[in-house]
Amino acid sequence: MSNTYEYIEVSIESSIGIVKLNRPKVLNAINRPMVTEIVTVLEDFDRNDEVKVMVLAGNGRAFAAGADIDEMAEATAIELELLNQFTEWDRLAWVKKPIIGAVQGFALGGGFELALCCDILFAAHDAEFGFPEISLGVMPGAGGTQRLTKLMGKSKAMEWLLTGDRMSAKEALHYGVINRVIPKELLIEETMRFAKKIAKQPPLSLRLIKESVHKAVDYSVYEGMQYERKNFYLLFASNDQKEGMRAFKEKRKPKFEGD
Repeated sequence: MSNTYEYIEVSIESSIGIVKLNRPKVLNAINRPMVTEIVTVLEDFDRNDEVKVMVLAGNGRAFAAGADIDEMAEATAIELELLNQFTEWDRLAWVKKPIIGAVQGFALGGGFELALCCDILFAAHDAEFGFPEISLGVMPGAGGTQRLTKLMGKSKAMEWLLTGDRMSAKEALHYGVINRVIPKELLIEETMRFAKKIAKQPPLSLRLIKESVHKAVDYSVYEGMQYERKNFYLLFASNDQKEGMRAFKEKRKPKFEGD
């Protein structure tokens, strides 16, 4: 797959769509054109039958050390309101296939918000997470206050957001922000190994499980269970359900086709 993007590298390997942030000289600082490229590619992967799972990572020493301050420093409130830039970030939540993040070095500010858009998050031992926006006189604007609070609870999220302190990979694991801490030199290898494992699962089950889990974050238990139930029933309209149960009965490995 040829790379025609300015701020990211894109490839497909073993049914895994890979996006790597590629502004290493500025520690992958996120500007608006980069967000547009990321969203565009992830949406393309979402529609591509060849891709089962997506991996989001960064080239160089950092995942993403924040937003591009030069882009915002002189902006006015009205300019930002009219620009309405965060609607592009909203589209990341509409991606149906699982997104696995691999974080090394810094994931700060907008970089941390991008990492929190992933469904599963692996981090190297040297990873540092944080929202330093308060030290700039602002606050997170692409979901940081909401997603971090959902993950770790009000009191702990408030602590990190109000101080702007950095969170180590060990702390992020303790508070349920990330799934695993991995030696830096093995981060991509282990992330890809996990992604390949997920890519072997039936695609329709993957997307409906992701959809149901996301509803669980916002719905009451009762409402979430009704949503889960509908998705459970829906999978019985798939050939993969028939193949999976038939293979179980025949004591063989299933061959899932995604339909």
